[in-house]
Amino acid sequence: MIRQLAFDLPTRQGYRREDFFVSPANAVALAAVDDWRNWPGGKLMLVGPPGSGKTHIARLWAAETGATCLPASDLATADLPALAAAGAVAVEDAQTIAGQPAAEAALFHLHNLVTPGGRLLVTAASPPRDWGLTLPDLASRLQAAPVARIEPPDDALLSAVLIKLFADRQVTVPPTLIAYLVQRMERSIDAARDLVARLDALALAAGRPITRQLAADLLGRAD
Repeated sequence: MIRQLAFDLPTRQGYRREDFFVSPANAVALAAVDDWRNWPGGKLMLVGPPGSGKTHIARLWAAETGATCLPASDLATADLPALAAAGAVAVEDAQTIAGQPAAEAALFHLHNLVTPGGRLLVTAASPPRDWGLTLPDLASRLQAAPVARIEPPDDALLSAVLIKLFADRQVTVPPTLIAYLVQRMERSIDAARDLVARLDALALAAGRPITRQLAADLLGRAD
């Protein structure tokens, strides 16, 4: 089984497949990306909320295929023929270019240069129909692409994320605390990173271990 946390850890450089934790929230999307040889038209949309692991999955795919990864915000000034020449490209956070004519046109041209002979992976927080694109030809091409969706993290994924984040800080906490946090925290990977960092800082400042009471104090709860 693949085990990897699909997000960026502050203490780890790079993106390793062997650390990946597969849960029902991300398993279908990961499988779709791994099936890149069979993408219809050579393209795939990878959609998920911020911090859900889109970048990590994109980098795993790039490592396997030799693809170039770049943020969509860089498209307007990018060397599109050079990018396309590699045969595989990942464009990240594509929703950010909506309403920017030069960037939208660049993604349209890159799409035409890369597909269908090559592979184009586009990541975004939402499907293209929700971006507010102003270039109809780009909108139609992206909306025709198959979509792999990462769902909000479930309890299993959030628990694994919290355990890993604490371990990276060399902090051991009881399983009951993990369950307590999962039921009360904001349900996102970014929130998990922030929560662990804040708990660690609070515990160090107070000279005490991370306990349920410390977590309750931080979360503003009396239970």
